[in-house]
Amino acid sequence: MFRGRYEHTIDIKGRIKLPARLWEILQEKYDHNLIITNLDGCLSAFPLQEWRHVEQRILSLPIVKKEVRTFKRFFIGGAVDCEVDNQRRILIPPSLRQYAELKREIVSVGLTNRFEIWAKEKFAPTMELSPEKFEEIVEPLSDLVF
Repeated sequence: MFRGRYEHTIDIKGRIKLPARLWEILQEKYDHNLIITNLDGCLSAFPLQEWRHVEQRILSLPIVKKEVRTFKRFFIGGAVDCEVDNQRRILIPPSLRQYAELKREIVSVGLTNRFEIWAKEKFAPTMELSPEKFEEIVEPLSDLVF
């Protein structure tokens, strides 16, 4: 499972080199194919096998709802197949780099079945939660998580 935070860089060609631990997990459990899409101001990278589960759940959403159609256009429409090369690099397409505002310094965050790719300057404010705010967020989820 993907977990942890890793600071690294994106090169001028738009390639990122996966942190060693994320690469190991990809090799051990998955193939080298990722689906990368836009969500929440960052990029979400799913191994192909995990992406298929997400797509199946999205397929079950009612197409007659406008919010569902909008979500599909954004999330599925923004998805790109990316292969990790033997040097652990992924070429991030320009449209996704622009959406996530990736410049030089980035942060990859493991989230069990996927990982996110953030511009470092956009990620930092998301982690600035006071203990009170964190408790406020976690409390409604406690029955689901713990």
